[in-house]
Amino acid sequence: MASFTELDFYNLSSLLAEDDLMVRDMVRSYCTDKLMPIVAEHWEAGTFPTPVIKEMGELGLLGPSVAEEYGGAGMSAIQYGIICQEIERVDSGLRSFNSVQGSLVMYPVEAFGSEEQKKEWLPKLASGDAVGCFGLTEPDFGSDPAGMRTRCRRDGDDWILDGQKMWITNGSMADMAIVWAKDDEGIVQGFIVETEREGFSAPEQKHKWSLRCSVTSELVMEGVRVPEVNRLPNTSHMKSPLSCLTQARYGIAWGAVGAMQACFDEALRYTQERKIYDKPLAGFQLTADKLAEIATEITKAQLLAFRLGQMKDAGTMSPKHVSMAKRNNVAKALEIAHTCRTLLGANGITLEYQAGRHMCNLETVLTYEGTHEIHSLILGHALSGVAPYGDR
Repeated sequence: MASFTELDFYNLSSLLAEDDLMVRDMVRSYCTDKLMPIVAEHWEAGTFPTPVIKEMGELGLLGPSVAEEYGGAGMSAIQYGIICQEIERVDSGLRSFNSVQGSLVMYPVEAFGSEEQKKEWLPKLASGDAVGCFGLTEPDFGSDPAGMRTRCRRDGDDWILDGQKMWITNGSMADMAIVWAKDDEGIVQGFIVETEREGFSAPEQKHKWSLRCSVTSELVMEGVRVPEVNRLPNTSHMKSPLSCLTQARYGIAWGAVGAMQACFDEALRYTQERKIYDKPLAGFQLTADKLAEIATEITKAQLLAFRLGQMKDAGTMSPKHVSMAKRNNVAKALEIAHTCRTLLGANGITLEYQAGRHMCNLETVLTYEGTHEIHSLILGHALSGVAPYGDR
């Protein structure tokens, strides 16, 4: 795709501040010039384009909301959302790398770490000189993180960690991991674990047909010894890792809009140019109906993401608000990717076009950071005040 035209049917761009527009244009230019030309090749090969790590660091895209004194860019929530939108317009796997580095690694260091931990790790992570991963999900505990089996026990001035984590983005290429484990009293503790420590390994998970541009790994800890200074001192049981997920889900809600936009722009151009019975495909009523439906859903998703960003910047956003945006935007993005794939006909199954790749990627985005069903339960509880019963 040589260029990109954003659908902005309700002129939301007019509500963005000048700085917001500058961020959008800068990231969009980078994504178009640097990422778009290489993404299909890496997706097909199942490889992550490692040069983007330093590139994103130099542009201030890693942990952009982190305070400037720690190497971050001090950007607003809306600006961070725009970054996620523009990167996921290229590929969900690339946005996942960015989200993990910023929302799941740098955020807990800044929010729960000591001053020494912040000064040591945040500048390196912001520049791309170090890569981090987030170890919460386990083989048997995805939607129920409180059931984790990873354990930490005190041994003098150190802690000993044992356990497994699964579906960990960036794991095999990470320099450090934020690992969550239960102590002897059942309290969840957070640790900074350097990946070269004895007993730590991160085998990569292969044979994926989704997020193929993203490194996905298992984390295995067998008697990994870490000093007390590596423990995040300001955590609060399960509330802390769950608050990290809230940050990541916020970025996902924006990122899904980028995937929608990419698929729609491609399908719109194709149907305008493709002729059936000597007439553009876009002129047929069935096609017009699909285009109208897609444009409407994108506009609704844009409004959800933008308002969520305003609330986050104002400090009024809560996890239930993020659940609604993540649940809606990702599900609609997946539907849109599939519909756009059908509009492309047989061409849609090739990597010359994006819709099929986005469709495969979004299957993962629908599942991670809370499945569609989990967010339904969160919203149902928030609306009714009645906790879900579940199966008996």
